[in-house]
Amino acid sequence: MADDVDVLVLRRGTHGMPVEQYAETLRERLPNRTVELARTPAEEREKIRDATFATGMTLEDDLLEEAKDLEVFACAYAGTGHLPLEKLRERGVRVTNASGVHGPNIGEHVLGVILHFTRRFHEAQRRQRRREWRHYQATELQGSTVTVVGLGGIGEAVCQRLEPFGVETVGVRYSPEKGGPADDVIGFGTDAFEAALARTDYLVLACPLTDTTRGLIGHEEFVTLDPDAVVVNVARGPVIDTDALVEALRSSLIRGASLDVTDPEPLPEDHPLWGLGNVQITPHNAGHTPKYYERLADIVAANVERIERSGWDADLENRVSL
Repeated sequence: MADDVDVLVLRRGTHGMPVEQYAETLRERLPNRTVELARTPAEEREKIRDATFATGMTLEDDLLEEAKDLEVFACAYAGTGHLPLEKLRERGVRVTNASGVHGPNIGEHVLGVILHFTRRFHEAQRRQRRREWRHYQATELQGSTVTVVGLGGIGEAVCQRLEPFGVETVGVRYSPEKGGPADDVIGFGTDAFEAALARTDYLVLACPLTDTTRGLIGHEEFVTLDPDAVVVNVARGPVIDTDALVEALRSSLIRGASLDVTDPEPLPEDHPLWGLGNVQITPHNAGHTPKYYERLADIVAANVERIERSGWDADLENRVSL
């Protein structure tokens, strides 16, 4: 058992939403605990010295040095590659992330993108701007094959939302024996992965950036994909070889691409991707949802309660392996 756990919220918000909303939502979930918000760098340095449980978007090295009693850092992002993970491990600080928070909103983003390209709404927009009443050809999603790389919370949400549309889904994950909501689940770097690319109509990248996934989709993969395939990246920019992507789009190796993330990011104003008519670009915006802090607070509050019931060695939801 542990005493009531106080929570320190660090000052940075996300998606243009003030961090005060996050702190207030945590207070609603934990009415009998103290939830403090550090709004300045000085307050962060002062308050983290005695904090045992902190949460925020990031934790810089210098702030970690001040955190002598820190037991848990609840990262408010799904990805944790930006954190000083080695130092956190050395200090014995356990880390959790926001995995699952983005499932509904990014799932809807991907579904919207796929329907956009299926019904060719980009062509409709072009003709509307020209005030041109002229028919164009569209396609159907039903009967398509959608390959989803990464079957975490986002990949699962994508597969679930595609289910009513009569498509075949192929999921790609590190441990295919775990299965998943896709019709077929395969591993990375296999003949089955190459075969899946060859029959894919929509390739959805929803995986973390790791040594395995960095540059996963390059020239050879674009050659293997069907020329009518569309690539949707809601993972991280470097999962795709950008130069190979530009070449594939210009030479019609693929039909199009929707990029919520790019490499480099932000995408420079003079980058050729901006000017390609078969590319849809959103500024790393798929993760935005007004329910972000609510879902995040649910995870963090549940972990606080687990610690109070079982002590600091409690099994925490979304714990990150360091």
